[in-house]
Amino acid sequence: MSVLFDLDDRGVATITLSRPERLNAINMAMRDLLWTYFETCRDLPEARVIVFRGEGPAFSAGADISEFGSAPSVIASRRARHERDLWWELITHRCVTIARMHGFCYGAGLELPLCCDYRIAADSARFALPEVSLGYIPSAGATQTLPRLVPPGVAAHMVLSGEPIDATAAVRWALVTRAVPEGDLDAAVDALVEAVLDGSAPPPARPR
Repeated sequence: MSVLFDLDDRGVATITLSRPERLNAINMAMRDLLWTYFETCRDLPEARVIVFRGEGPAFSAGADISEFGSAPSVIASRRARHERDLWWELITHRCVTIARMHGFCYGAGLELPLCCDYRIAADSARFALPEVSLGYIPSAGATQTLPRLVPPGVAAHMVLSGEPIDATAAVRWALVTRAVPEGDLDAAVDALVEAVLDGSAPPPARPR
């Protein structure tokens, strides 16, 4: 299974991108599973928090470009996106959402966390929107979500240059909530989850 799901007795759902041999590049099968799990968390009253993780050396290197252009037509592709708007479902989700970020967080692997309330990153993580190098713009909403979180000039630079930034810059510009050594990442996420559950967490930064 390319996306794993678990719900514990606290009401914390963990959604894990599990395609490490492709650096968790998000393909259509993964999008379908993410949609299913988003709906599951929305409909289960006991679900309170969603934590996103990536298995292996990266959170996600982005969309699986091997599937680009495989839709039967542009119209069919756009209809599918409107009928199952994964990113809007995440932005408006009733659960508190946390992204646990490490390694490459590129393209859709950054756009998914941008739709979350909190982003906790390893200090070795790298963040980029490299779509411009392929001749197109970020297609999962980063042209809208990113400038709602970071200064407009930073957002423009990331979208137009495709150049990665490091965790120090990501914290400075409020792209991520906090950066910690990778060995401390699980503990930092767990502490945030507990703070969310007991009501002591800082206000979230979710684009709307």
